[in-house]
Amino acid sequence: MDQFTIILLYFTSFFTLMNPIGTMPVYLTMTADLTKKERRSTAIKAVLTATFALVLFAFLGKYLFDFFGISVSGLKVVGGILFFFIGFDMLNARLSRIKMTKKEAEKYVDDISITPLGIPMIAGPGAITNAIVLMGDADSFTDKALVIISILLVLLVVLLVFFGAVGITRFIGDKGNKIMMKLMGLIVMVIAVEFFFSGITPYVKAMLQ
Repeated sequence: MDQFTIILLYFTSFFTLMNPIGTMPVYLTMTADLTKKERRSTAIKAVLTATFALVLFAFLGKYLFDFFGISVSGLKVVGGILFFFIGFDMLNARLSRIKMTKKEAEKYVDDISITPLGIPMIAGPGAITNAIVLMGDADSFTDKALVIISILLVLLVVLLVFFGAVGITRFIGDKGNKIMMKLMGLIVMVIAVEFFFSGITPYVKAMLQ
């Protein structure tokens, strides 16, 4: 395969797993009460967090997993539990903050940009596993570089989608935001259940054997 085909395959796989369009409503609802500047700051910090995590796992993931005895299944279980509580809060419209001081807003931006937006919404178990597997299969320096380039390209798309989402918040208004939050909360909880059970299945199978 030529390099263009390879990077297209890599890009498609990461795009599907990071799902910028699916992550956007969660970003919108969680940043609904922030200013435009704070939303952009959140988006940048979330993407930088995801970049750091994915590049780190791409190069050191296998060694880190082996050293700490971590499995992808364990990552899915934790991600599922975290997603469930996020979804539950969204379903009950608890993520919306009516008034925040400047200091509270800064702390809130830092908190949500690292988790859940950066990890595990953007850099989730699927994307992390994909980075480890693709980097492990890459034999040459060029192939390894293509994996990193594809990660950075998808994250650039995520950032652009988040930046574009700022205008959507104004368009749909407060009621629209609350409706979207509840709908997305339900979807996030369903994703959480899928994550949890796909992660716990190998443990159950091992115990039964």
